[in-house]
Amino acid sequence: MSHEQLIFIWFLLIAVLWIGFFFLEGFDFGVAMLYPVIGKDPTERRVMINTVGPTWDGNEVWLITAGGAMFAAFPGWYSTFFSGLYIPLLLVLLGLIVRGVSFEYRALRPDDNWRDTFDWAATIGSFIVSLVLGIAFANLWRGMPVAGDPPHMTQGLLELFHPFGLLGGAVTVLLFMTHGAVFLCLKTAGSVRMKANRVVKTLGPAALAVLATFVVIGNIAYPASQNPFLGEGAAVAMWIVSAVSVAALGYAILMHSESGNQARENQAFIGTGVSIFALFTAIFIKMYGTLGFISADGTFDMGVAASSPYTLRVMSIAALIFVPIVLGYSVWSYYVFRKRISTKNMPVDSHEPAPATSEG
Repeated sequence: MSHEQLIFIWFLLIAVLWIGFFFLEGFDFGVAMLYPVIGKDPTERRVMINTVGPTWDGNEVWLITAGGAMFAAFPGWYSTFFSGLYIPLLLVLLGLIVRGVSFEYRALRPDDNWRDTFDWAATIGSFIVSLVLGIAFANLWRGMPVAGDPPHMTQGLLELFHPFGLLGGAVTVLLFMTHGAVFLCLKTAGSVRMKANRVVKTLGPAALAVLATFVVIGNIAYPASQNPFLGEGAAVAMWIVSAVSVAALGYAILMHSESGNQARENQAFIGTGVSIFALFTAIFIKMYGTLGFISADGTFDMGVAASSPYTLRVMSIAALIFVPIVLGYSVWSYYVFRKRISTKNMPVDSHEPAPATSEG
């Protein structure tokens, strides 16, 4: 297999890892951001936490793997991306740490103020991560300028927060919250499910409007035709894929309009998942070749940023072994915890850890 083919395969694999992270961790973030809206009662909030409790840390593996793959397969991309976005990515790291600590520490003391504090930490941490990553990927769609040898970003920190970048942050926050609310409808029964249904009906149209605005502005102001590595049909492909994202979210809202219908809730969750998948697929299409950067002298591209052929071959062998294992474990964990839970599953003494039991 040639070096160019290996480069393409690893760019595709990294895109899959990032998209998998946004799909799986997206509803985790959404559930935590909805604590103050749906989980005002401590027992209801405990139900919400238990829906993601068995899987949230496994979902973060996708992000770790994506970062590791970028480092090994495209060290030039990794160094430019992580050094140029050092402060935003530090905020992402802190948000993930605070969120992880909140899950682990909230039940260690039988005190309502203690638990409320850590629940707010999970909400704030999830919001920060969703917002910052949305802004970052909006900038990658737009293209971030680089120069020099080794290449470095010439864009200042405040320049990342332009209107299109902020719109991208709003998209991920609203889309993940909608995704999380639909997930709660699938995973819960009783009062939490009813409240989540109301959230989808209220929040869904707002997320749809912001998403549609984002993809229209992105395709008009920063079209795929600006990318010298893409052919003439790339702009059409970008419009189609991003339109699928909007249509899928609209379909999810439509299917969810009849609350309490299991089949429709399943289709709604598929709709929000496809919306996230298509949105970030469009972004990675735009990033192909340039990796989301604009090089003034044309010296920085995917080939320059990639590792040697030997490194990519060794990594490909490792990926063939371990990626199926990770996928198998993920599927198994969701199968085991596939049933609904409700406040009836919570212990009488709210100070005790709640079991991970399910309703039929």
